Amino acid sequence: MHEILQPDGWAKPIGYANGVLASGRQIYVGGQIGWTPHQVFESDDLVEQIRQTLLNVVSVLKAGGADPRHIVSMTWYFVDRQDYLSRLKEIGAVYREVIGKHFPAMAAVQVVALMEDRAKVEIQATAVVPE
Repeated sequence: MHEILQPDGWAKPIGYANGVLASGRQIYVGGQIGWTPHQVFESDDLVEQIRQTLLNVVSVLKAGGADPRHIVSMTWYFVDRQDYLSRLKEIGAVYREVIGKHFPAMAAVQVVALMEDRAKVEIQATAVVPE
């Protein structure tokens, strides 16, 4: 299925993998934000938007016959780095609630703004489903 890549001598990352080796059908999940499937924001809270964003990612994966364990890479875009850093425990809990204890290769980036004014986070993902 997938193999986590951990170079010899490197400190073990917490909450992500340094790399993932995978083969199979690829699913590319476009940037998802914290609104409902009907494009309605139900909260302006970062953690609640992350929950909804992850649920949206999972819904797209499901449409392609995949689930969270197939995710090999995620890129998270935040508009407020401090809000993200100050709420890491809550974010980790929401991540485990929706995605589980599966930690793909990840990057987190602060951006000036997202295309939707109320969006506080956008997540892009890649999944690989074994043949």
